[in-house]
Amino acid sequence: MEIKIGTIADVVLIDSQIPEFAHTNANKDKFERRLNNKDNLILIAVIDEKVVAYKIGYVLSDTTFYSWLGGVLPQYRRQGIATKLREYQESWAKQAGYLEIEVKSMNCFPAMLTLLIANGYHIFGYEYGATKSTGKIHFYKTLTASCPEQVITRMCEEN
Repeated sequence: MEIKIGTIADVVLIDSQIPEFAHTNANKDKFERRLNNKDNLILIAVIDEKVVAYKIGYVLSDTTFYSWLGGVLPQYRRQGIATKLREYQESWAKQAGYLEIEVKSMNCFPAMLTLLIANGYHIFGYEYGATKSTGKIHFYKTLTASCPEQVITRMCEEN
């Protein structure tokens, strides 16, 4: 497997093949609108010259990178691909000087919730949805402790 910088076209191709996202009607315009005028990182995973997964993130602030969306084709799951993409994104964000990554997930994606918690992400908020399963759980992960006052600030905001 190889991780590469991808394009919105790569994302649309994969996204359209992910059953969990069938209801979203994702298209190029949706992705372009969300990423418009934002510094972003689009990662793709390639196996045997086929794009099999993606992960998109963008800048929220000078200190925070937002991991927006990702997916792996069903036949390539449980092979560590999502983990490799997450690790690459975290490493890139840390090297770029961000202090933390934020991400949202939902109860209807229990595997993602487990993955986030198992990898050092902490819950810091909740956004009610139309149903209990579509409410969004907010997570963050501190990438560096080189600026402890910002880590302490985040901890105080949570309490």
